[in-house]
Amino acid sequence: MEGLCASPGCGKPAKLQCPTCVSLKLDSPSHFCSQECFKTFWPLHKMYHQKGQPEPENLPSQFKNYKFTGPLRPTNITPIRKAPEGIELPDYAIGSIPISERTADRKNMANIIHTPEEIEIMRQLGKMSREVLDIAGNAAKVGMTTEELDTIVHNAIIERGAYPSPLNYYKFPKSCCTSLNEVICHGIPDQRPLRDGDILNVDVTLYWKGFHSDLNETYLIGNVDERGKNLVKCAYDCLELAVAMCKPGTLYRELGDAIQKHANKQGFSVVKNFCGHGIGRLFHCNPTVPHYSKNKAVGAMKVGHVFTIEPMINEGTWQDEIWPDSWTAVTADGKRSAQFEHTLVITETGCEVLTKRTKGSYIDRHFK
Repeated sequence: MEGLCASPGCGKPAKLQCPTCVSLKLDSPSHFCSQECFKTFWPLHKMYHQKGQPEPENLPSQFKNYKFTGPLRPTNITPIRKAPEGIELPDYAIGSIPISERTADRKNMANIIHTPEEIEIMRQLGKMSREVLDIAGNAAKVGMTTEELDTIVHNAIIERGAYPSPLNYYKFPKSCCTSLNEVICHGIPDQRPLRDGDILNVDVTLYWKGFHSDLNETYLIGNVDERGKNLVKCAYDCLELAVAMCKPGTLYRELGDAIQKHANKQGFSVVKNFCGHGIGRLFHCNPTVPHYSKNKAVGAMKVGHVFTIEPMINEGTWQDEIWPDSWTAVTADGKRSAQFEHTLVITETGCEVLTKRTKGSYIDRHFK
């Protein structure tokens, strides 16, 4: 017997060894408790066999000799785009440093109470952001590259007279984040084609009339196995239950308790190193909104607060590591991660989701 079954959520003593792992002479061959568990986990487990294959020839130079936690590999990234003349730019669009955020002194900065006029701008911006994300989600399919999706997102944002907030933010090279399989967040779009069974998160943020709006969803690409579907559904439900708690007086730290309780009940974990955040004139500001239990988030929700909730739910461990590109966060065990995000404002009677879904959106069609 070799420890516990490798099938996520099983936990039974392992009795069988994967024959393909053995034939590839992998350093850590996987073991399973039964043929049933082996067959159930096979659609994901077979991707781990890529670790025994030679690295792709176009692997970016900074990844040479890097020990990947999972099967995903980056490819080359195309040159950074620029926004055309006439588009209002955030302060980092040219120099890459968000000076306004750095001078805001987030440690001592109070949560911003937005005016009705500012909220109306963000309401319009949230609607535009939703339109762009839905365009990307409807386009994502097997064979398409994440670079092609980034082009679609970039053009859709520019067509609406807005700027893609991620572009050149601390030198991020693309207009959206695309996070595949074991990538938790901040994946950089590249030339890898989407494959049958992938789960893909697309994170879109727009800057318009001096304000930002942020949202994301995780999409099922082709035929995703049941465990993958359950992971995505859990992340979706975690966001929904957290939004339902938002009203004046709710403590920000309470959201993480509810999210982790639900995720753990489903056999999943919650990422701790990335949180929701205040948003408005600044891309990132107070409040900090952790998604895990027993956190130390400060303050209570008040009318006019605008912030994101964006729980990242992992199939295995909650721990992460960062790729050598300084952006891509992946699960420490190489298992999959899923995420959903909204921007919302606290109102007198509860909250308003500024990036709310429209009727017939992708996720509603799959899980409602």
